[in-house]
Amino acid sequence: MRDGSAAMTPRDASSLAWDKMGGLIPAVVQHAWTGQVLMVGYMNAEALDATLESGFVTFYSRSKERIWRKGETSGNRLSLVSVQADCDGDALLIAARPEGPTCHLGTGSCFATEAGGIAWLDRLSGIVRERAAADAGESYTARLLSEGIARIAQKVGEEGVEVALAAVTRDAEGCVEETADLIYHLTVLLEARGFGWPDVVAALRERHEG
Repeated sequence: MRDGSAAMTPRDASSLAWDKMGGLIPAVVQHAWTGQVLMVGYMNAEALDATLESGFVTFYSRSKERIWRKGETSGNRLSLVSVQADCDGDALLIAARPEGPTCHLGTGSCFATEAGGIAWLDRLSGIVRERAAADAGESYTARLLSEGIARIAQKVGEEGVEVALAAVTRDAEGCVEETADLIYHLTVLLEARGFGWPDVVAALRERHEG
């Protein structure tokens, strides 16, 4: 299966409570890193098997009366990370990586919510990625990326020093401001080097949860 392994297997799927809703089970799709709820759909056994087999989230359309892969026309697929059943086996929680907007209205989620807390760093990565394509004369981010990794690394070092100085010379608000500057420049560095905050989080979890 593509992009990770699902916790559920086809054998596990056969033991779900399919009869409760006439062969359908609600499936809540959650962003694999931010935890944001992206959408809710329904699966029958065929759709779940297709999801596990293909690595892309596939639903049963009650209006079209057939299975359909999310993004089959728009290209905005949901790349599967894991599938878990709830304690009663009559609902599914799906973790996925969205390949573009999830909602047909062009938004990241079908619900009017934004990723909050530390998960907003994913949005910051998107902002940096968008600005990377802007005119370097109009965008500081684009200009910094165009100057190369050495310049970006220099800025990260400078901002790190600013955070250390703020820790001993400024109040908490000042520390927050300097930390925000550091996080922004780190995000630019991640973009330049081709990895992201999920990779950093994975490394931290491996170190501290093992």
